[in-house]
Amino acid sequence: MPTGAPTYELFYWPSIQGRGEFVRLTLEAAGVPYVDVARLSAEQGGGVQALAAILAKVDGGGPFFAPPVLRHGAVTLSQTAAILQYLGPRLGLVPDDEASRLQANHLQLTIADFVLETHDTHHPIASSLYYEDQKPEARRRSELFITSRIPKYLGYFERVLETNPAGGGRHAVGSALSYVDLSLFQVMAGLGYAFPRALSRISSRLSHLVALRDRVAAEPAIASYLASSRRLPFDLQGIFRHYPELDP
Repeated sequence: MPTGAPTYELFYWPSIQGRGEFVRLTLEAAGVPYVDVARLSAEQGGGVQALAAILAKVDGGGPFFAPPVLRHGAVTLSQTAAILQYLGPRLGLVPDDEASRLQANHLQLTIADFVLETHDTHHPIASSLYYEDQKPEARRRSELFITSRIPKYLGYFERVLETNPAGGGRHAVGSALSYVDLSLFQVMAGLGYAFPRALSRISSRLSHLVALRDRVAAEPAIASYLASSRRLPFDLQGIFRHYPELDP
């Protein structure tokens, strides 16, 4: 990044991966300086108060409905796919041609659909209720998610990798690492935590996705990030949650 260029500022919940992790992975892979604002102390201008303030901001594109929010100089925007669409060309994580950039965006939006369905396995009635308040519904939703939705979505992304002529089965868009590859890594890692038994049963049919997951994890910048304290662990507060009763 040129000297004097504005720092990327990410605003997301300080204690969970969530949707903010898709943005973190992109920034980390590019090796650019960024500030995970809400993880700073209140004395440093961080904390949940800083997140609430950026969401309520009425100028510069706001107010915003929900995090993640990215601020980069005069630009402030929310929605994971929109943020990645902005970052991709600037960080060299999407091809130069318009057709590829449009394809990357539609794939990222499909990933967003899948992430929402994953979240709804443990909160099928309402996000405002505790998991314990909707366990029977979560069990039924997860059964359908495992038998129908995981194979449908992952089968689709497997075909995307197989049929990308420039990628040789290694990349979703173009011939090099893109933000879509990074997001697919996060999906595979998250499902491996939340639904390890279900994923293992179909992994033999997902050779390209499994190889992509392992390859991204071995990228030097990503490997360093995964081993650092900057990478928050999966837990029972984020999108990908492991409840053994939902993954029989």
